[in-house]
Amino acid sequence: MTLKYRKAARVLAAVAGSSLILAACGLLGDDDSPATTTAGPVADPVTISMSFWGDFGLDALAAEYEETHPGVTVELISGNYNDLHDELQRQIVAGTGAPSIVAIGEDYIGKFASQPDAFVDLNSFDADTYEEYYLEWKWAQGSTPDGSQLIGMGADVSGLALCFRRDLFENAGLPSNRDAVERAIGDTWEGFVALGKQYQEATETGAFLDDAGSLLKPVRAQSGASYFNAEGALALEPVKPAFDVALSTIDAGLSAGIMPFTDEWDAGLDSGTFAATLCPVWGMGYIQSVQETAGGNAKWDIADIPGPGGSWGGAFYAIPDQGTAAQQEQAWEFVNWLIQPDQQLRIFHATGSLPSQPALYTDESVESYVIPFFNDAPVGPILAKAVTELPTQSLYSPNNGTVDAILQEVLGEVQEGNVGSADAWTVATEAAALAVPAPPTPEAEAE
Repeated sequence: MTLKYRKAARVLAAVAGSSLILAACGLLGDDDSPATTTAGPVADPVTISMSFWGDFGLDALAAEYEETHPGVTVELISGNYNDLHDELQRQIVAGTGAPSIVAIGEDYIGKFASQPDAFVDLNSFDADTYEEYYLEWKWAQGSTPDGSQLIGMGADVSGLALCFRRDLFENAGLPSNRDAVERAIGDTWEGFVALGKQYQEATETGAFLDDAGSLLKPVRAQSGASYFNAEGALALEPVKPAFDVALSTIDAGLSAGIMPFTDEWDAGLDSGTFAATLCPVWGMGYIQSVQETAGGNAKWDIADIPGPGGSWGGAFYAIPDQGTAAQQEQAWEFVNWLIQPDQQLRIFHATGSLPSQPALYTDESVESYVIPFFNDAPVGPILAKAVTELPTQSLYSPNNGTVDAILQEVLGEVQEGNVGSADAWTVATEAAALAVPAPPTPEAEAE
């Protein structure tokens, strides 16, 4: 069997425009946050640059920062999600060309955190004084594997929820009210699968879930398990329960086998090909955009996912160690300004992505955040609960994404009938072992 890693690439492409979709749909109200105070001019004019994807809500903020910080010019560089990260890696290898500040996505932070020499340790600017204000798991993601350096300052988080067709649930005789759906599922993935089986028994067309592979990452994240042990060696057994949850949905016939954010998936949002999908806040914006553009009649709603929370997406602010001392200092000053509560809430108003600081979730604008398209679902509280409950990952590795893609690909092969369910775990572990080199032994390092 040849594994093509098609799922991960498609998901990353979808993340690229996530914030842009939300802003375009107008899901949030106008920004009426107070203005910030004016700082004194810098000794010498400094230009700093910042790369990001989609819409981070930065245009107005950068302009205001320039106004209130005379002598500082902020250049914003917007690009494609995958391309920006690939280009950053090339710039690191070359030792030149990197922007003053880079936004790094959740999918890539492990890779870059394993290259600490390429970045300024933000703790050198006393960033560690903010740790107590951040989600514990988010702070850990931005740190080096040993926790000694902070590479990325948490920007936004993208809580994960269950988007479901309340009309299809009702037609199948299932609970369709979001609270009743949550009660029917309970707080376990076994309850989720059980409800899916009830749906399949009651309907002759369509599947309960869009794609079984989409369960792998969130279920694994809820356990805090990594694909690697503390020595950096592949250690898949702790993630087998997550793999088994995804596999069980295929075995029960609950999965349509349609990868999210493909043309087929877009059509399925209204056709009834599937009744439920896991969706972060940017996925909600995507669903609304597709449905409104196509003039669909599907009735969607949002509920909490089972288990201890979830997140899919989110970013970090990092400072490559390539600029001048003045640029690095001003880059931190801008990042430090962006992470203050006023600016964090303004970014939330512009994009819908939650801040990484849980104290802000009690702000009225978060608590009252609803999306009318999703039956006025209380998205703010649902997503805040999801990201607050999520545990810290035990260990990160630059190869996590590679292994995740392999396991998802194997699940896809099971879905297509090319791999037997009983053989799936063996196939997955063998493929992962071939793709990921073993860490060097102490003897080899000593030679």
